Order: sequence, then structure tokens, then C-alpha cells
Amino acid sequence: MKTIFHSASERGHANHGWLNARHSFSFADWYDEKKIHFGMLRVLNDDIISAGKGFGMHPHENMEIVTIPLQGILEHKDNMGNTGRIGYGEIQAMSAGTGVMHSEYNPSKTDETRLFQIWVFPKKKNIEPRYEQRSFSPEERKNKFQVIVSPERAEKTMWINQDAFFSLGSFEKETETSYQIKRNGNGLYLMVIEGKISIAGRVLEKRDAIGITDFESVQIKANEYTELLGIEVPMN
Repeated sequence: MKTIFHSASERGHANHGWLNARHSFSFADWYDEKKIHFGMLRVLNDDIISAGKGFGMHPHENMEIVTIPLQGILEHKDNMGNTGRIGYGEIQAMSAGTGVMHSEYNPSKTDETRLFQIWVFPKKKNIEPRYEQRSFSPEERKNKFQVIVSPERAEKTMWINQDAFFSLGSFEKETETSYQIKRNGNGLYLMVIEGKISIAGRVLEKRDAIGITDFESVQIKANEYTELLGIEVPMN
């Protein structure tokens, strides 16, 4: 087993007034040669969007984009004709493929929106762009990992154009669990959303993350009530 630790305090930071963002990997004007990507995981942004603000129409291509709201509402529009709003408990996935234009906006007049925006390099380039949003019950992740995104077109997960799996879990204090790798050769990037865990000889706290490779299973202990995001991706 090999590990790499990313402290929450060492993430990139950009405050644009309407957008307060933390970057786990090099993004926009923030660059760290040691934090370009983790395998096929290219971007993990921790964004706070002010009330009534958002990202105007802008283009993407050949990237898988997953959005996980943590608080508040996000309104999506794109040039494929899709419109929709998502909040906590819902997930948005988009294949940019040959090219897509979209906007993401906080429609509230009073409340900020908090979310993770995640980019993964695609398995196949230049596919037809697509958009999907779906609800996931938080009850289904109590003291276990709930798979929310996978490369399998399954009823209980959202499809992604990559051999990647996204999981969420919420664990009571003193709960012990394990993460089993789903595809040989994949690595796991695990972030603590809230709480504190012990894993691979380390203690991780809120927004700390660890990348793990060359393993089949890893043990995790929740030292207090903890919420986790696991992103399993091919490493090459």
C-alpha cells in the first residue's frame, strides 16, 4: 500500500467575492507541481457560492464533471436544453464530450450554496455530451459506503465515462469499516467532509484527504461522527 496525504490547510484558495473556493489540485491561478491530479481525478473544488451568484455560460469538452451539493441549491442550464435544480441529497453528472456550454447558479436571494465540483478525465474522448441528475437517500449511507457514481449503467448509481466509482458514507463515532477496491489497479482518493478518522496509520480531520494505491482493502475508523467522500479512479 502506498499513500499520499493532502492537508486541508494546504489546498489552494481563491476568493472572488461571489465565489470562495478551495482547490485540492492545481486549478486556475493556483499551481502546485505536486498536486496536478490523482490518477484520472483532475479537479476537486470545494466551492461556496454567494446568494444570487454563479458561473455564467462557459464551455467544457472531454471531461466528466460531477457536482455534489452540501448546502443550499444549485440551478443548472446547458445548451442541450437541460435545466434543473439540485440540493443536498442530489448529485449531478455531466459528460462534456465533444463540447457543452452550461451555467451553474445559486438562485437563493439569501442563502449561500456549498458544493464539491469534481472533474475526471474520460475513458473515451469525443462522446456525445450528456447530463443527468439524481437523488440519493442519506439513510442508505449510514455506517457504510453508498456508491453514487460508477461506470456501470445501474439503477442505483449514476453513469460516468470512466472506470471510476464515487461513494459517500456517514459513520457514527467508533464505527470501523473497510473500503474494498472495485477495479484492480484503481486508486482511492478519500476526503473527510466532516469529522475525524484513523486510516493507514494517520488521523485525518475535516477536509483532509488521502490518496491510496496498490491495495485491495483499507480499514477506516471514525473517531467521531464522520462523513466521507471516496473517489476511486484508474491511475493511468
